[in-house]
Amino acid sequence: MMRQNLRIMLEKAGHTIVAEAGDGLQAFHEYSVHKPDLVTMDLTMPGISGIDTVQNIIAEFPNANIIVVSVLNGRASVIQAIANGARHYIIKPISSEKLLSVVNEVLVKYQARED
Repeated sequence: MMRQNLRIMLEKAGHTIVAEAGDGLQAFHEYSVHKPDLVTMDLTMPGISGIDTVQNIIAEFPNANIIVVSVLNGRASVIQAIANGARHYIIKPISSEKLLSVVNEVLVKYQARED
């Protein structure tokens, strides 16, 4: 449900979704294949945790732009994900305004560094 809501919000704002993943292994695979400009990732997922997935992607692709999503009581996990290389975070529930603000901030800030 969250993936669908994020996709709708991002597509309405003109962003292109190149892949979706249901777990950490699939997320790593999709990133490896598509190398998107940005990843939004829930920290709670089946199999490999979101924190481990962030760490795995960043270890292989250090310039990956990852935004993690968590519930309010998951702040320790958010801090750990940021320490492992995530660029930013969003606390649920997610509003379109907050999502687009964070997405635009990350894209502008980090893509400018790579150009």
